[in-house]
Amino acid sequence: MGNDQISPLEVKQNRDAGESFIILDVREPIEYQTAKISDSILIPLGELPGRIGELDPEQDIVTLCHHGMRSQAALGILVQNGFTKVKNLTGGIDAYSQVADPGIPRYR
Repeated sequence: MGNDQISPLEVKQNRDAGESFIILDVREPIEYQTAKISDSILIPLGELPGRIGELDPEQDIVTLCHHGMRSQAALGILVQNGFTKVKNLTGGIDAYSQVADPGIPRYR
């Protein structure tokens, strides 16, 4: 696993510890309505290049999607734009739901 990855359990522990970071959800709005992590920010992957100015390059950011592929692409876009404090949530919200927060619904 690359150093640009973060596990669902690490994200949960960091949230529980009150650490300040943004969870950037790059799924589609219909997916976000179905299942989301509270306080996350939704910017669908296709909109990210045009909306990158909404994010602070100094802020720690965790990218998130359903299984971790789109969020890995989002991480690449952010890094190309000078963001250095970015990690991808390994396994996406599906893994997070299983490991960290069973209250989040799973979907296909």
